[in-house]
Amino acid sequence: MYNKVIVAVDFSDSSRRVVDRALELVGNDLNRLEIAHVVEPIPTVWGMESYSINPIDLQNKILESSANLLQELGDKTGIDKSRQHTLLGTPAVKIRELQDQLKADAIVIGSHGHSGWKVMLGSTAVKLLHGATVDVLTVFIPEE
Repeated sequence: MYNKVIVAVDFSDSSRRVVDRALELVGNDLNRLEIAHVVEPIPTVWGMESYSINPIDLQNKILESSANLLQELGDKTGIDKSRQHTLLGTPAVKIRELQDQLKADAIVIGSHGHSGWKVMLGSTAVKLLHGATVDVLTVFIPEE
């Protein structure tokens, strides 16, 4: 059994399944589970002044919305707000940084059943594996 597990979610329909699997790994001890979602930054370029929406404002709204969604999921599963992490950056990098910061000994993430070109482009789960220093469990999510 693991002492501290980070479960990374993407708010897809399968997120609850991924959280439930992570809970099994910690013997349903919510105090040993951290939940995280990473928002990728919106790229900004010169000339953005001509658009009606400031990309930084939009990014902040996305972060706020993501934090609210994470709190909803946390409330449904009993994960305390202090164990919910909404981060900004490259998902694989930020999850590994969080793992290092919290001294977690495992990471759980969903692995969607992609085929064809989606596999060639890679996924967050695959990118997370590269450079991981702890166990990474990918929960298989079949295509619907």
